Amino acid sequence: MADLDDIKDGKDWGQDRPADTSRFYLKGAAHHDWGMKARLSRIFNHKSGKTVMLAFDHGYFQGPTTGLERMDLTIAPLAAHADVLMCTRGGLRTTIQPEVNKPVVLRCSGGNSILTELSNELVAVDIDDAIRLGAVAMAAQVYVGAEHEHKSIGNVIKLIDSGTRYGIPTMAVTGVGKDMVRDARYFGLATRIAAELGAQFVKSYYVETGFEKIVLGCPVPIVIAGGKKLPEREALEMAWLAIDQGAAGVDMGRNVFQSSNPVAMLKALASVVHHGETSEQAYNQFLDLDHQKAE
Repeated sequence: MADLDDIKDGKDWGQDRPADTSRFYLKGAAHHDWGMKARLSRIFNHKSGKTVMLAFDHGYFQGPTTGLERMDLTIAPLAAHADVLMCTRGGLRTTIQPEVNKPVVLRCSGGNSILTELSNELVAVDIDDAIRLGAVAMAAQVYVGAEHEHKSIGNVIKLIDSGTRYGIPTMAVTGVGKDMVRDARYFGLATRIAAELGAQFVKSYYVETGFEKIVLGCPVPIVIAGGKKLPEREALEMAWLAIDQGAAGVDMGRNVFQSSNPVAMLKALASVVHHGETSEQAYNQFLDLDHQKAE
């Protein structure tokens, strides 16, 4: 093992040599089994290679946060407009009509709240229930550098092992404690660890400096979290920058369901993610749809 004081930042990122996707359109997925690829292809559009996910799993540790007080009223109408839903099994069963038939990335970690240490999670869903719900992927936080780092990594490993047995991908979510530095060095470390452990794709955060290297250093697709609520123009700009620098999509919650027009926001995000439109074009589309709603 390398000594800690001998670890150096990487230098050769091969920015002029994209990952080989000639055998399957998603980075790092060429050697997966048929079932794993089939589920990944329901998450990531086969034409764009990207995804727009709607996250509304926040209640598993935050409770009824703004916009999620009545998910039957705020989230259910949005389901048809997202590529993928990311939620808890409770939120899914109580809120989303099965006939919507959207692929589900199932939140499978839990056991904490905003009143306690966030990194102290456990695997909260048995693989049998994930299969019963028809999940196309499972998700868990990985808290690199936090108090319960080892436990959170163990949770992700458990999901990866059970998911691989049944052809279900695992999305590792890079959890960040309030005292951690959100920079390229940290997210480069966390996303690479998740991929090396076997996660088929990773959810992380966009950072203004060095994000492209985070993507290049991670051998599986990265989708970005929305994080705190931003003005719509800024959220679309963040999405555009991330996609331009190699992200494979977005998994946004508050920047959608707390928007003045959530459906318009989902459509604007799709324009950026799938159709290559600039953030300014997408924002103008959002304004047009919002004005139509007002009329």
